[in-house]
Amino acid sequence: MQPNSRTYLIQALLFVVTIITTTLAGAEWMYGNKFFADKPLGWSAFTDGFQFSIPLLAVLTIHEFGHYFVARAHQVRVTLPYYIPLWFGLAESIGTMGAFIRITSVVRSRLKFFDIGIAGPLAGFIAALGVLWYGFTHLPPAEYIFKIHPEYARYGLSYPQFVYENTGGALALGDNILFWFFKTYIADPARLPHANELVHYPWIFAGYLSLFFTSLNLIPIGQLDGGHILYGLIGRKKFNLIAPVLFCIFAFYAGLGLFRPEYFATTDDLMFGKRLLYLAIYIWFLTLCLHKVTDAKPTNMMIALIIVVAQFVVCYVRPQIDGAPGFLAFVFILGRFLGIRHPETEDNRPLDPLRIILGIFALIIFVISFSPQPFIVN
Repeated sequence: MQPNSRTYLIQALLFVVTIITTTLAGAEWMYGNKFFADKPLGWSAFTDGFQFSIPLLAVLTIHEFGHYFVARAHQVRVTLPYYIPLWFGLAESIGTMGAFIRITSVVRSRLKFFDIGIAGPLAGFIAALGVLWYGFTHLPPAEYIFKIHPEYARYGLSYPQFVYENTGGALALGDNILFWFFKTYIADPARLPHANELVHYPWIFAGYLSLFFTSLNLIPIGQLDGGHILYGLIGRKKFNLIAPVLFCIFAFYAGLGLFRPEYFATTDDLMFGKRLLYLAIYIWFLTLCLHKVTDAKPTNMMIALIIVVAQFVVCYVRPQIDGAPGFLAFVFILGRFLGIRHPETEDNRPLDPLRIILGIFALIIFVISFSPQPFIVN
């Protein structure tokens, strides 16, 4: 088998497996149950899961082929998408970790980086809007939730007043500006379920995840799509000054509230020692994340300490403010693997006005799609 044929076969197999895993995950979210459970889901539940996997993978595919076709138009060698399946069976997942394409030639132009970087998010964003519009304009009757939670039926449509107070672990989708707009102005309020139940509505959940991943890709750091866009807009020198600052702000927000002053207000010496140890591990973790901010390890550790002190101060002054610790995993991936700066380019000519407008529009998309608290466990 030729190398190209082997690559295409791997890509096709990954795509098929990802269809299966996202369909399995979608069915589990829809029915609030697992395939590996005391009362496992069956074939009909699996086929229902396509209502989640098809829109989710459609947005993901449109995003990746936006990159692909623009790269080919610029005569940049690039692979077809590699899909990453991920399904646990015993724990919640969405069936995939996304997809990526590999650029196999050197991109020497600031303009080409910009065009390739912006094409995916713009295409995926438009597709995500379509998914959300369909999901919110085709809501089933409010009683649909009793199919998922038969135990709610005895409370009628007043179930939120009774079931959540004593129920732990319910997952709500945190608002972003666009999602809030759809819930407030597009959805029929008589059919809209409680926020804790939106994960059971496959088109809405798929659309929300599409916005979530679009916003992550548009973070203007490193070699993320947003990094390519910002690099194209402001050039290498300014970008390599601004990107580390943005990265530190992102790390600060992600860990905000993880450690608070009152956390150490204990008379138990053993407990105090344990919490101090956890704090030391957290500072060490931040130092690892800041690995590429500067070339000097002591400086990176000092920045980590400054971030932690700033978090303590904010939590003391505004104790009601929380960050989103779930983002810390992404902070680690950015800091250790993806990098926070951008590769240099030989051709650094500034962008034309139309591209500047598109770049600003992409940054606006980031603002209206980003959820400060994307997943809220009640």
